Amino acid sequence: MPIRHAIFAFLALLAASFSFAAPAQAERIKDMGQFQGLRANQLTGYGLVVGLAGTGDDSLDYSTLGMKGAMSRFGLTLPPGVNPALKNAAAVMITAELPPFAKPGQRLDVTVSAIGKAKSLRGGTLVLAPLYGADGQIYAMVQGNLVIGGLGVDAADGSKLTVNVPSSGRIAGGATVERSVDTGFASSEMLTFNLHQFDATNAKAVADAINAAIPGSASMIDGASIAIRAAGGGDQRMRLMSQIENLGVRRAEPPAKVIVNARTGTVVINGAVRVGTAAVSQGKLTVSIKESPTVVQPAPFSRGQTAVEESSDVQVTEEYRPMMLVKPTASLSELVDAINRMGVPPGDLVAILEALSQAGALTAELVII
Repeated sequence: MPIRHAIFAFLALLAASFSFAAPAQAERIKDMGQFQGLRANQLTGYGLVVGLAGTGDDSLDYSTLGMKGAMSRFGLTLPPGVNPALKNAAAVMITAELPPFAKPGQRLDVTVSAIGKAKSLRGGTLVLAPLYGADGQIYAMVQGNLVIGGLGVDAADGSKLTVNVPSSGRIAGGATVERSVDTGFASSEMLTFNLHQFDATNAKAVADAINAAIPGSASMIDGASIAIRAAGGGDQRMRLMSQIENLGVRRAEPPAKVIVNARTGTVVINGAVRVGTAAVSQGKLTVSIKESPTVVQPAPFSRGQTAVEESSDVQVTEEYRPMMLVKPTASLSELVDAINRMGVPPGDLVAILEALSQAGALTAELVII
């Protein structure tokens, strides 16, 4: 089937597409959001990796200062003006996440990344370094041997081979928590549950489900947050949270949206989209230019010169496409089948959707990213 015919056939299915809305499914409250304050905290630090096989920093002052600082902790001092030329060491940034309720003594995984010209951290050992929170306090200490998933090789003729990223690695359980974060979980009078996305209908459904299980305990703060009265200590609160998280809620139908990625041509249409009655016509204009140069020879003994005579044939062809009446007759599954079967070009599909939106026949928010 020609592509143009496929487009019109597709529009016939798109017409008032999705006339049958997908039934709402019961979901657990824990899948729709999370309790306020129970989140991970980002930790960062600066450190020094040693023991590299000549793949470290060659002229980075940070590495030199870091080595001097590390040596000073052991009572060693380099003479002024001496550069250790640290080819076997590298300055690195360290990142980790401190999970909620983490207690001193627990272990964390950390990511170590070179910040200078180090070619590879393979075989390196991170020297003891502190990890700081956003408040400037030390929350963990880290040290250990790096695990590198990349590989870098340099040949004598200057050729290079790199697999993945050898200048970054991880230390599993390399950090030890030194300080816990006070979330105020056990002392606050209210627990706040925040939805992942703002939706007043879903917020009401969550509050109603909680009140059905625990009468009079929940109230809506806004379309994204629900306040829950909580009493007692940590044990009672955790039991209350567990009960609430496992309650079932009928999620509301999402807002109708058509997402268009202008860079890749990807089009995503959710099941809430509706298309009203509309007449669509798309023409095809073709301009063809055919050049047929001919060589012209002069008459004998005329002292003329051979010349090239240009000959152009310009034709304009416009295909006639009758207007098509779009009616709401298709379901989402029929629409997807039509797209897969006919191979509608994304560019044409985007143009048609934009035109339907401008005409007011597309009952959906058109989002172009």
